[in-house]
Amino acid sequence: MSEATSPLSFAVLLGSVRRNRMGIRAAKLAMHALEARGHEAILVDPLELQLPLLDRMYKEYAAGTAPPSLEQLAMLYRRVDGFVIVSGEYNHGIPPALKNLLDHFLEEYFWRPSAIVCYSAGMFGGVRAAVALRTTLAELGMPAIPSECPIPRIASALDEDGKPQNEHVPRTLIRFLDEFEWYARALQRQRREGTPY
Repeated sequence: MSEATSPLSFAVLLGSVRRNRMGIRAAKLAMHALEARGHEAILVDPLELQLPLLDRMYKEYAAGTAPPSLEQLAMLYRRVDGFVIVSGEYNHGIPPALKNLLDHFLEEYFWRPSAIVCYSAGMFGGVRAAVALRTTLAELGMPAIPSECPIPRIASALDEDGKPQNEHVPRTLIRFLDEFEWYARALQRQRREGTPY
């Protein structure tokens, strides 16, 4: 199997812990699509993790003393080739559960691309949160690819298993994932050759 076709590994970071959350549909969409391309997709769900509000980052714990959930995430983040960020839009911004999840780590994200899947109940598809996310993701060392995958009116656009219910979502998703794969492979190759620090 050539480098151009070998499977990649991605962490899918879900940004909502709300009751009756729709974001899980978008996360399932991304995971199914990545797996259909032969890649590994691992869901990172802050509702299951129950991370506390940020007090200390993972790197601020002495070796071997971080909570088990943080140790497991650190190991996962170090081995994946990129991050899919699934975000709703809360008051034109980033959901607090997502920001809290992201801020627990730093170096573990470095030299890997991210890709934003955003959604909303209305017609804008969460793009205003995506604008805010780009700054944060770049600062964390996992800059977002130029394209994004917005999902307007998510309740009718995706079913409970994340299957698209219109033509718009699959069309957008194909190009979006083609681009994400390109960046993931390019940065994977460069990581093998060494990083600036």
